[in-house]
Amino acid sequence: LSCYTGDSQEGSKTEFPGVLSPTLAIVVYTDREVYGAVGSQVTLHCSFWSSEWVSDDISFTWRYQPEGGRDAISIFHYAKGQPYIDEVGTFKERIQWVGDPSWKDGSIVIHNLDYSDNGTFTCDVKNPPDIVGKTSQVTLYVFEKVPTRYGVVLGAVIGGILGVVLLLLLLFYLIRYCWLRRQAALQRRLSAMEKGKFHKSSKDSSKRGRQTPVLYAMLDHSRSTKAASEKKSKGLGESRKDKK
Repeated sequence: LSCYTGDSQEGSKTEFPGVLSPTLAIVVYTDREVYGAVGSQVTLHCSFWSSEWVSDDISFTWRYQPEGGRDAISIFHYAKGQPYIDEVGTFKERIQWVGDPSWKDGSIVIHNLDYSDNGTFTCDVKNPPDIVGKTSQVTLYVFEKVPTRYGVVLGAVIGGILGVVLLLLLLFYLIRYCWLRRQAALQRRLSAMEKGKFHKSSKDSSKRGRQTPVLYAMLDHSRSTKAASEKKSKGLGESRKDKK
């Protein structure tokens, strides 16, 4: 960034290093590979990131390079809110626009796949004034029958393992719950039995407590009776002595 002043005829130049703001380039995203079966359809996804709001002048361009070919041809273009399918080539009646610029989506669908469709598809996005950036490419493979991908198999295996682990955890917690419930029931039963014994011992002690005064009363009565009889016999003995 430079600043010129009019102090002389030629002007003087003042430098301000480090003030330039970096240009943010548009970034385009696609899948790396897609697979399709003969006669089926496949979606070629394309999205982007831009430092600018989505412009009314946004455009999407799809190009196709056949497998083993050197040149890429334009097969689809979107501009001014309208899709344009190229009238030349084998895709002219088999391409469908399914994108939505407001969602930063520039995807297309290719119908009725054939072996000749194998190749590389390039998505290019311009969002003025953000027009600088790299394109993104996706390779299409067409088979008689779509092969099972390694990632799908690995995902299925991992999912099965996780399912078994979750099942084992569920069984563990179920067994633990039943065991704790049984222990609680046994504890309640033991508590009830101990409570019953306590009540029984309390009844026995209260019964013994009621019998004790009766025993004491009987002992006192026998003692008083014995004392009275002794006193009576003693009185009779003295009276006999007096008579002699």
